Amino acid sequence: MLAQGLSDTELTTHLHPAEATVKTHVARALAELGLRDRVQAVVTAYEAGPVTPGTVARNT
Repeated sequence: MLAQGLSDTELTTHLHPAEATVKTHVARALAELGLRDRVQAVVTAYEAGPVTPGTVARNT
């Protein structure tokens, strides 16, 4: 969902944790993947294939 461009608030709506928890997880994921920011995460996801144009996040 991060790679689909969802904000922390939108992630909170879909996943139901506190927004601070989402921010922590996003920061850790970016660090673990060696990515600078969300934009780089989106580009990496498109290049790797798990996200395609028109993909919509679903409430899981």
